[in-house]
Amino acid sequence: MRIDYRSVFPAAIQAMAALEEAVRTSTLEPELLELVKLRASQLNGCGYCVDMHTKDAAAIGVDPQRLHLAVAWREAPCYSKRERAALAWCDALTLLPGSDVPDDLYAEVGGHFDEAEVVALTLAVVAINGWNRFAVGLRSPVGSYQRPDGGG
Repeated sequence: MRIDYRSVFPAAIQAMAALEEAVRTSTLEPELLELVKLRASQLNGCGYCVDMHTKDAAAIGVDPQRLHLAVAWREAPCYSKRERAALAWCDALTLLPGSDVPDDLYAEVGGHFDEAEVVALTLAVVAINGWNRFAVGLRSPVGSYQRPDGGG
């Protein structure tokens, strides 16, 4: 690890935790949120967060096949239309410079999520991309994540 960002600048962690709390209190399903966090982490090459969200998703009962196939979600039949819309939104926002977030994608997301959920989903993508930048940039040790409940 380059810097123990959690201890040297606790205000950053508090700010990030506030984003997470806002998302957690939304109406978005925990399983959907874990899939989005996993997918953004895959796109960003964040091994620490891939490890974390794989463990967290498994702890809430997400089918392992759905975790393994998140990297190829477009080809995998195990995701609902709502999840596919969320994953496409995640991809577009995570890969923003190349995606331009097309209107048809926005319309698709709007067909599966109400306005407050679109904002919450967007915030979830913002938050995980922020966490990924901390973990990748400051080199959080991959595989070191331990769930707060002692699992994984």
